[in-house]
Amino acid sequence: MASQQSGGSNSMFIDMQKALKGIDYPADKQTLLDTARSNGASEEIMNALDALPDQQYESPAAVSKAVGQEE
Repeated sequence: MASQQSGGSNSMFIDMQKALKGIDYPADKQTLLDTARSNGASEEIMNALDALPDQQYESPAAVSKAVGQEE
């Protein structure tokens, strides 16, 4: 049915995918941060990634899910 995400979360999801473009999965937190920085990610995206647990992420969906849990 309807998603629990607001428009702001959807926009952040899109921005997150753009920030992580070109990354090879699985990827660790530092790789996510480095890739996002090199792709010119916003401060909001960088803060969200920085708040993630330091672990391996298997896919873009895993990153998005983890970010969603951090909000």
